[in-house]
Formats: sequence, structure tokens, C-alpha cells
Amino acid sequence: MTMVQALAGFRVLDLSRILAGPLCGMVLGDLGAEVIKVERPGSGDDTRAWGPPFAGGESAYYLCANRNKKSLTVNLKSSQGQELIRRLATLSDVLIENYKVGELDRLGIGYAQLSRLNPGLVFCSITGYGQTGPDKELPGYDFIIQGRGGVMSITGEPDGEPMKVGVAIADVTAGLYAANAIQAALLARSRTGQGQAIDIALLDTQVTWLANVASNYLVSGQRPGRFGNGHPTIVPYQSFHSRDGIFCLAVGNDGQWRKLCGLLGTGWADDARFATNPARVEHRDVLIPLLQDAFAGRDTDSWLAALREAGIPCGPVQAIDEVFGDPQVVARDMVWDAPHPSAGQVRLAASPLKLSATPVAYRLPPPLLGEHTEEILTELLGYSSPEVERLRADGVV
Repeated sequence: MTMVQALAGFRVLDLSRILAGPLCGMVLGDLGAEVIKVERPGSGDDTRAWGPPFAGGESAYYLCANRNKKSLTVNLKSSQGQELIRRLATLSDVLIENYKVGELDRLGIGYAQLSRLNPGLVFCSITGYGQTGPDKELPGYDFIIQGRGGVMSITGEPDGEPMKVGVAIADVTAGLYAANAIQAALLARSRTGQGQAIDIALLDTQVTWLANVASNYLVSGQRPGRFGNGHPTIVPYQSFHSRDGIFCLAVGNDGQWRKLCGLLGTGWADDARFATNPARVEHRDVLIPLLQDAFAGRDTDSWLAALREAGIPCGPVQAIDEVFGDPQVVARDMVWDAPHPSAGQVRLAASPLKLSATPVAYRLPPPLLGEHTEEILTELLGYSSPEVERLRADGVV
């Protein structure tokens, strides 16, 4: 029996570039939606040139967020190109865009204009700072948001500089929140028949995913600091050096702490300074050096085996090549060997979404620029091949 994907039958018009919007579109595509990626003729998504490395002329960066899409090139500054978008929007369920606030309105293809043509359209805008507020027109870049949104202030060593996360995490999480909001809006539309506008801001989403750190500040009024690989309210919950490397230890409760003390052969479980987590947090400056001295005497693999045997959460610190060779990652099918029209085959990180009845499917590799332009214009909009060629000659597509 062939399983129908969760979002099969929905069409997404993806006008976004870079990472947050394209990742959102890819999540929807993985779940079965038809995603049409609209790009500038001649250059396309900026990330196509963000390399090396490249595979078949496409940057690895571009490849990471654009599978399960078809590429259509459209010059949005031309009146004919704007009309193409209007026609496609009337046939679509969702539109994703990350242009500057008001730019699509000026082109006649903003939410107000398109929702009159298609009242059921779910129109998702992803920007740095949102559609309202004094800074709504500022450009939104992940690095800038990481700094302004506070995550850099809590990342890095206590006596070091504020540090960004190694992945464009503000972009990634904004894209995930956007995908979640879009699916909620589609559910709402199933009850009301009405679409709606969605306003996703990188700064907003980062403020939200400060999570417990934000809550700690809002409750206490105390500015959080940097703890390196440590945790502000759980001890020990950090990395430690072994004889030959480094590993992570996460003692999440006092029961696990007693197990660790038993493994180490110490009386620390009965020491009033360390017996409870609040006490350990208070005396971390004393405890952590004691633990570090204890862990320095054995190899990482030996510690990990012993800690796991004792039921204490722990794990290695792996480089990226080790991650993709990890037996658990392999067993979870977290790499997709994608056939590609110019590269032959490219290896891409797979979707983490595991749905039992409507699993994700990898139907299309990341498209070449304009690869599906004629297909979309002829099969979806009814243009003839000569008409498409005239549009090309006029610089519309």
C-alpha cells in the first residue's frame, strides 16, 4: 500500500533566499508539499555561489536547504514577472518570502494584493526584525541576530569573548518556527476557509529559544553570564578532559550524582557542599576541579563505557566526520545519497522527521537554476513553448 505524505496536495510558492526561508520550504517539501522555488534569472539564490565546496557547480551551502523543490526563474521587477507570481499565487496554498518589509507590496505581490486573489493563501514572511517595530526595515543576518538576541553573550568561556554558535542557528530555528506556523495556519484554514499572514522574525525566535536562560533572567533579574561548556543551574553538566581527549557528562539529578560518586569511589555524595544540585551549583568552583582531577587518569573510551554501565548520561565530543560515521547516525539513515543532474550524486544530511504513517520522501534533489521553468509555465500556467521562449528573450524568466 502506497502511503500518502502528510502535505501531499499542498503547493508552496517559495520566494525566499539564503537559509531560513529555504529551510522552511524544504521541511514542507520533505513532508510532501509541492514546492516551487522562485529565483532571479541568471544568478538565483545567493547561496548558490557561497563556496567552496561545490558539487556539480552548486555550492554545498545551497544544497543543504533546497531538496524537494522545483526551480522557476522570474524577474520580479518586471510587470510580466509580477503577473506570473499573481497567477501562481492563485494556484498555491502557501507563499514564503523573506524580502525587506514592504518590498513585495511595492511590487504589487504582497499579502494584501495576493489575498484578494486567493483568500485561502497562507503568506509567511520571514525577516530579521518582523513587520512592526522601529527596526523593521533593517536587514536580518544570522550573525547580527546572534549578537543582538543575546545568544553570543552566553556562549564562550567565562573570561573569553562572546561567541557565536558554529551553525547559523538563528536562521535555522526561524525556518523551523515558520514551518510550524504554516502548518498551523493550514489547519486553521481547513476549519475557516481563510488563509492568513504569518510574521516570523529571526530576533523574535531567538529571544524565545533562549528558553531557560531567558526565564532565569526574567525571574531573577540577574544578567546571565558565560559558563563555557558548563550549565548555569546544573552541576556537573559539562565537558571534562580525560587522559586522551574530552567527553561530555550530564548529571541531571541527585540520583545520578550518587551513582557517579560510587563509580569514582568518593564520599562526595554525603558532603553537604555537593549532596544536592543547588549545593553543587553553589560550590561548582570547588567541585569541578576535583572532578577534573579524577577524570584525568583514564582514557575517554574507558570513562564512557564505565559511565554508561553505571547509568550516567555521557557522550563523546565528535568532529563532523565522526558524526557521519557514528553507528547511531548511520542506523537512523541521516544521510541521503541524492542523484543530481550535474554532480551525478551528492551526499546530503537527511530529514530528522520520522513519521510512521506518512514518512518523508526525497523526491527531488536540489534543483539547478531555472531547471523547471518551462515545465511549470507550460504544465501549470498553460503557456506554450514559444511563449516561454519569448518570456526568456524579454528577460521575464
